[in-house]
Amino acid sequence: MTQDARVQDFVTSFEALRTEVEKVIVGHREIINHVLIGMFAGGHVLLEGVPGLGKTLLIKTLAEGLELSFSRIQFTPDLMPADIIGTNIIVEDSDGRKHFQFQQGPIFAHILLADEINRATPKTQSALLEGMQEASVTVGGVSRPLPGPFFVLATQNPIEMEGTYPLPEAQLDRFLLKLRVRYPALEELNAIIDRTTQARTVAVDRVMSGAKVMAFRELIREVPIAAHVRDLASTIIMATHPLWEHAPDVARRFVRYGASPRGAQGLVLAAKVRALAEGRFNVSVDDLRTLAAPALRHRIILNFEGEAEGIDIDSLVAQIVESAEAVAVQGKESFLR
Repeated sequence: MTQDARVQDFVTSFEALRTEVEKVIVGHREIINHVLIGMFAGGHVLLEGVPGLGKTLLIKTLAEGLELSFSRIQFTPDLMPADIIGTNIIVEDSDGRKHFQFQQGPIFAHILLADEINRATPKTQSALLEGMQEASVTVGGVSRPLPGPFFVLATQNPIEMEGTYPLPEAQLDRFLLKLRVRYPALEELNAIIDRTTQARTVAVDRVMSGAKVMAFRELIREVPIAAHVRDLASTIIMATHPLWEHAPDVARRFVRYGASPRGAQGLVLAAKVRALAEGRFNVSVDDLRTLAAPALRHRIILNFEGEAEGIDIDSLVAQIVESAEAVAVQGKESFLR
């Protein structure tokens, strides 16, 4: 298959999967696009929004559109790590001899919905860390691979803090993208009422296999990125660090810690998926602009002044990107001179 044919195949498959999700989910086109970007990039996605906005339904519908196994974990304060990854149990064979046998937990699925992840204790939250990073879990000294592709979609409620445990920075950094699910507009709310209060069901077709998802992940890593676009991605990450010599004033004033190198990797990979979804076999500056907030909003830690001023992290990222573009242009002009 030629390169153009592979790109067109991805565009067609991406749009087909999005169409199946949109059979059930009203609006949220950008959220759906970004969830698909996260999946094809090989990362994990955190969805933040108040209850009732369709976060869980979106994830379940996505799983229905794929020929992949799906598992859901409802996180609660009494959930234990073994409830996620599984445990060794004693079983008796036909001869009456007893031995340990590993009983798999719900993490052994292609798509894992971690619902209300911030309701579990840090000990339980950390049970996901190895799986999210290494695509394997260790139980009883034995490393057990997770099925591929492995994709974690987690949800959390930003307004109810009682009985919750905020995700530590190390685990937040494991998520490729953090998405903010907004309230629907009036027309969308009317469509939701019409779809969900009548006696009709919507059938979601399975349009993609796991093997195809893995093949697309390989294709995405082949997408080239021009040197000046790559340099801009690096400059954006560096501009989030207040101690960098070219850091913008907003970063120096309001940021305590900037994004990690994993943030740069996530930004570039997500930009490659967006480029491919639009039929382009190259990454543009606009791809970086569009995905900067989802890729970085959970990786920038505000200082005390930033918290006290109630700084909106998305506005901060937008200013950082604008400053980084100016720095990149100045660097290019000085190089030409």
